[in-house]
Amino acid sequence: MSGTNLPSLLIKSLQSFTLASCLILGTLLSTSSYAQEQQPFADWLADLRNEALAEGISESLLDEALSVIEEPIPRVIELDKSQPEFVQTFSNYMNNRLSQARIERGQALLQEHSELFSRIYREYGVQPHYLVSFWALESNFGDYTGGFSVLNALATLAYDPRRSGFFRNELLTALKILDAGHISVEDMSGSWAGAMGQCQFMPSTFEHYAVDGDNDGRIDIWNSLPDVFASAANFLSESGWRSDERWGREVTLPQEFDFTQSGTANRKTVSEWNALGVMRANGNPLGNSSIQGSIVLPAGASGPVFLAYNNFRTTMVWNRSTYYAISVGHLADRFVGGGEIQHWPDTEERALSRIEVIELQEILNSMGIDVGSPDGILGSRTRGAIRTFQEESGLPTDGYASYDLLDMMRIMAISE
Repeated sequence: MSGTNLPSLLIKSLQSFTLASCLILGTLLSTSSYAQEQQPFADWLADLRNEALAEGISESLLDEALSVIEEPIPRVIELDKSQPEFVQTFSNYMNNRLSQARIERGQALLQEHSELFSRIYREYGVQPHYLVSFWALESNFGDYTGGFSVLNALATLAYDPRRSGFFRNELLTALKILDAGHISVEDMSGSWAGAMGQCQFMPSTFEHYAVDGDNDGRIDIWNSLPDVFASAANFLSESGWRSDERWGREVTLPQEFDFTQSGTANRKTVSEWNALGVMRANGNPLGNSSIQGSIVLPAGASGPVFLAYNNFRTTMVWNRSTYYAISVGHLADRFVGGGEIQHWPDTEERALSRIEVIELQEILNSMGIDVGSPDGILGSRTRGAIRTFQEESGLPTDGYASYDLLDMMRIMAISE
């Protein structure tokens, strides 16, 4: 301890202790205030019942449905608040969802239900192999639709103050679905967030798009495959799906490609991309077409490249994840004999943790490139900020948050 300034060390320790004490005290006060302000659950449930009655939901249904709603479920709140520690890489995401066993099972189910799929295609214009792909990714062909009571899960999330308005509306809609006789109270199961059935519809999505595909007078997306596929196809059709187009395709880029032209906000016709030197993954020309597409780089400039069309954008209405939209399209291709993705990065991707994403966002902010409040989420604003940094640094502007990019930014931040 020789050479150590003990008074200074003591002061710093006391300051740290004081700061920690203040933080703990603030947390306790905040928790206490929250506990005092939060309405008792039984009173909240009584208010919900009155609102449901005012919206025309029958008293007998409410007697049955509300009797099964228990106290808020801690596990639901835990799942809602938790975020993955690491940002999943594109290769890991795809490998986890595109097993050979899943491809073979999807092919078999396409054959098994071919008559039903043909009818759905005639009515809604959604090609069968895409419906099977959504089915596979949402519930593993109906094997897993969630083990939570939808009513209990939604009541928990509606009672929690963070997004109470959204989930209260979903809960009221779920009660309307029950009141209409589409499913029984005990059979209304789903995910921790209230997504229901083999196509994992939220109650509001069910209300607007679910269809009675077997004409039995009720809509059962839990057990009736005609209802499941008609509902999914109706949602996609109403969201802009085109029956005469594919989702997209893997392509290669010319050596001097301008990466500022990538991203879903930039659209050109196939003919225009062809003229710029974009080619199919097998090296053949794209050809000429007026179909519009966007260059999508899910793993950055060194990874696979896709030319994504309208049905890719429609898939993102279902789920906003680029990874998800590519997986739906590529899995559908595999069901009908399409090949594997051909151009993976030469080196294995290294996933960023949430802490590292926050660090990246903080560095961007310190450089005067605004990403807002660092949250560890690689959203469009952060990707746009990364593009700005890349452009200013003479790098390919792919907007991709790689570990190598973070490492470079760390060095630059230290040297400034």
